[in-house]
Amino acid sequence: MSSDSRLILRIWHVISKHVMFLVLICMCAILSLLSDRFLSMRNFMNVIMQSTTMGVVAVGMTFVIITGGIDLSVGSVLAVSAAIGAGAMKSGVPIVISIMIMLGVGAVFGLAQGLLISRMGMPSFIVTLGGMSIARGCTMVYMQGRTISGLPAKFQFIGSGTMVASIPCAVVILAAVYLIAFYILKYTAYGRSLYALGGNREATELSGIDTRRIETMAFAVSGMAAGLGAVILTARLGTAIPTGGTGLELEAIGAVVIGGASLSGGRGTIFGTLIGVLILGVLNNGLNLLNVDPFFSGVVMGSVILLAVLIDTIKKRYL
Repeated sequence: MSSDSRLILRIWHVISKHVMFLVLICMCAILSLLSDRFLSMRNFMNVIMQSTTMGVVAVGMTFVIITGGIDLSVGSVLAVSAAIGAGAMKSGVPIVISIMIMLGVGAVFGLAQGLLISRMGMPSFIVTLGGMSIARGCTMVYMQGRTISGLPAKFQFIGSGTMVASIPCAVVILAAVYLIAFYILKYTAYGRSLYALGGNREATELSGIDTRRIETMAFAVSGMAAGLGAVILTARLGTAIPTGGTGLELEAIGAVVIGGASLSGGRGTIFGTLIGVLILGVLNNGLNLLNVDPFFSGVVMGSVILLAVLIDTIKKRYL
């Protein structure tokens, strides 16, 4: 093979590896030409703020999808976590304890589902589909269709307050979550075990790794991420609503898949998930700036997700 051919092959490999990042750049360039309001710091921070809840939940979804599983319950788990935590806060429970309640409720739901999947051998699709219904039903029973508003201003600071250099608190939390998740997946034995489990379960079990524990922990992480998403969303809105998190599971799965993760497991990165979250966030923001019918947004979002899966399929088949 000539040096020119090797260079072309190397360039093609780099492009195929970072294709969704290039898609994000192209989207930003096109939207900046179509709307003079897009390229502004205010709009950029608005995109990030609107993506914080989905971004946090997508981190937990990344852990699950790397194992080869799926979690359809995250939106409903977010809602029930927000409802119970906000209800506790309104009853006089300290803010810190109420936040821990939200995280705990999410983790317990995720742990319970993880145990059913890993110990009983039940399909994650079925278990989390049932969990989605149970969590949403618990939310409706607890809230009786009413909202829980009037939450303390100190709690709302998490969702709307700013910190150093006017960076929103929610964005700082999002960045911290991604850094922690990146470290876990890249540099810890647990992270390597997740990839091994998703790549080849039988070989991982034969190597002596407790795959059931690894899988259970992945779903617990996903549930806790949904609980943290509940904290951010409830603080930003200043209220807990029964329909909170509706459709969030599809957005989170879409972000992870767009970021390059494989639904068959064994592949996925936190950086890729971040790119997927930004693509969906920028796309949604751009549609709003261009005054596109909001009912049409779902069509566009679904098309982008299908296109990402198509690109991934082509890469695996021909590259």
